Amino acid sequence: MRTGRAKGRAGQSKAAKGAAVKPSVAKPAIAASAAPRAADEPAAGGTQAIERAIAVLLLVGRAGPDGGRLSDIVERSGLPKPTVRRVLLALVRAGLVDQDEASRRYHIGPEAYVLGTLASARFGIHTLSLGALARIARESGDCAFLTVPRDIFGVCLHREEGTFPIRTHVLQAGDRHPLGVGAGSLAILAALPDPEVERILAANGDALAAHYPGYAPERLRQGVSAARRLGYALNPGLYVSGSWGIGVVVRDAEGRPAGALSIAAIDTRLTPERQPELAALLLREAHALEVALGAAAKSRGPARPAGSARVPAKEGAA
Repeated sequence: MRTGRAKGRAGQSKAAKGAAVKPSVAKPAIAASAAPRAADEPAAGGTQAIERAIAVLLLVGRAGPDGGRLSDIVERSGLPKPTVRRVLLALVRAGLVDQDEASRRYHIGPEAYVLGTLASARFGIHTLSLGALARIARESGDCAFLTVPRDIFGVCLHREEGTFPIRTHVLQAGDRHPLGVGAGSLAILAALPDPEVERILAANGDALAAHYPGYAPERLRQGVSAARRLGYALNPGLYVSGSWGIGVVVRDAEGRPAGALSIAAIDTRLTPERQPELAALLLREAHALEVALGAAAKSRGPARPAGSARVPAKEGAA
């Protein structure tokens, strides 16, 4: 029994029981990327403590339904074990994290669930996309995803499991990568003006070089050009070999990229012959979602879409 009462985790469907293609490369630690700072701003005292707490909380959230072990959180954060333990205890006291008494694993807590529910109003695309994601997963048999832009990153908001027994588990709800990494994220990048694409590639340059060897800026530029030509983005196993993806952008009422719908599968299920079929399915659902977003925007009046891509004047890549 967990010490917290809330057990729901929005944005994640049940984990697949079938075989899976899992990441064979290490994902970057996020301790330094939780709250990017201006280059001239020191990370000291209270600011540093807050950034560490945010990083640990994000790692707990991204651990998935099984929760995160202390050792894994320590390894991923790059922080000393005593520091991580102190941060986790503080988060448990605040209700943002809870710990399973039997497994000792850490899970998102009830207060984080409440905050997520409150924040969901700003991400109307998530709620509106659930039906589309369910249809995509059902008709394709593969996993379907919603990705939204957040500054220079793409964040996976939802993963809908397919029925095909061999699945790729590379991308999970809550995962964040530089824009362009992954099919949905690349579809968003390709929908931006060229000057913004170049600013994003420059801002993410260090992170791409350090953690995404298959995603050199020139390779991403080629992917952007191909996505604009085809009408959909393709990830031919650049992050994890054998795990492919296809994605299309979803635009808001003003034509800006609000997110992307994508499908991920093993390479043998994303053959050139099948790609147009999956692209047509994604484009159909993206169009319906754009209509729904437009209707929702009219009902609530003009507002800047939450999480729309922008590049702050001074911000680190990751």
